[in-house]
Amino acid sequence: MKFKSVFEIIGPIMIGPSSSHTAGAARIGRVARSLFARKPEWVHISFYGSFAKTYRGHGTDVAIVGGVLDFDTFDERISDSLNIAKKERIKVKMTEEDALTDHPNTARIRLGDKDGELEVVGISIGGGKIEIIELNGFELRLSGNHPALLVVHNDRFGAIAAVANLLAKLEINIGHMEVSRKEVGSEALMTIEVDQNLEDAVIQEIEKLPHVTRATRIND
Repeated sequence: MKFKSVFEIIGPIMIGPSSSHTAGAARIGRVARSLFARKPEWVHISFYGSFAKTYRGHGTDVAIVGGVLDFDTFDERISDSLNIAKKERIKVKMTEEDALTDHPNTARIRLGDKDGELEVVGISIGGGKIEIIELNGFELRLSGNHPALLVVHNDRFGAIAAVANLLAKLEINIGHMEVSRKEVGSEALMTIEVDQNLEDAVIQEIEKLPHVTRATRIND
């Protein structure tokens, strides 16, 4: 395995004890919060594999809730996140699952309020690195390490090209792009990692495009 820098070996600045079970979990929770784009009223967290066996001892529970509260990996408030969530009247439920998953450090997060809900499945792959592998039933690969754009759209000819052309017009470079759909001709999801943070105006322009139903950004 090749590393780009010494920081990939050391891991992120974080509240311990584990980069995989704590820092990674916090990042999964924080991506879920970013995608939901507001404070939720309730959070249901399902732990799988190693997460399910050790989440209390390794602080995975407080870390993932800390992420949902929008705390970064080094935020000292993470250790008290369950109490903070309670004070903010966020109902938290945690479940240990027996189902086998492709990765041992897997968590499913459902969060919502009276206006809607969102479901994210994330894995912690070591050194604080994560991948989001599912969003509301769509399969994807999102690292959480780069600014990203998620576009829900109707699976129609020209929809992908329209988004790509708009980003090119705005001089926004695409680093990685994937498209997922549940079935041909139905709803689809574009996952686009870019080289810069995206402004509100970009999201508004994308949502005006034909066949696009919703656009969401994740900034650094």
